[in-house]
Amino acid sequence: MKFILFNTTEIILLLFLVITFLQSGIDKVIDWNGNISWLKEHFKSTFLGKIVPLSVGIILATEIFAGLLCTIGIIEILAYGTRYFATMGTVLSCVTLLLLLFGQRLAKDYEGAKTIAVYFIPAIFALYIFTS
Repeated sequence: MKFILFNTTEIILLLFLVITFLQSGIDKVIDWNGNISWLKEHFKSTFLGKIVPLSVGIILATEIFAGLLCTIGIIEILAYGTRYFATMGTVLSCVTLLLLLFGQRLAKDYEGAKTIAVYFIPAIFALYIFTS
């Protein structure tokens, strides 16, 4: 129990990333057509408008992979006390958020970009913890 308490911050941050990315990825899978339709409209005036399905597929893959790496990272911390997968999960989480931020800025959706920045704060904090 003491070991879990010692790693509470790391575990909670990883759980935040797991929930964020696995839920988002699952939503994209369940409502693929709805997401594609909405995003085609959202990005119609950008170069991404022509490649929305490919872009969503890339984001879907990074979200699911980031969520899985963070999940494995939690298990790794609890079972072995190591942080390799947790670190890789947070790196991919940050990269995914940067990709999403790029898209929002490109679409001139500044409110959406602000929302992504809110998610970026705990992700970069987790990365800082794992690389310090």
